[in-house]
Amino acid sequence: MKKLDIELLLNDFRLTTAEILYRLPDYPVILQTYLWQDYDKTPDFPTLRKFLDFWDRELEGKLHSVTIASCELIKPADIRLIKQEFHLDSRMN
Repeated sequence: MKKLDIELLLNDFRLTTAEILYRLPDYPVILQTYLWQDYDKTPDFPTLRKFLDFWDRELEGKLHSVTIASCELIKPADIRLIKQEFHLDSRMN
């Protein structure tokens, strides 16, 4: 992981994946899928919005729908206390 990636994660950016369905220019009844993934900030998703604005402005395939999934990569550790204690016997062969 690059230093920039760590800085983004510490500033509450999350790994964001978007499934983009769009219509083929020559066959508008057919939908095609494009997967996009980058670090982005929730809930506004400025990086994804910039990409979708570019898509709408520059590409011929009209957008049909966008499904977004986002996941925190740096989060508090999950710790569970258990009520058992184990001892290792060093005399075992």
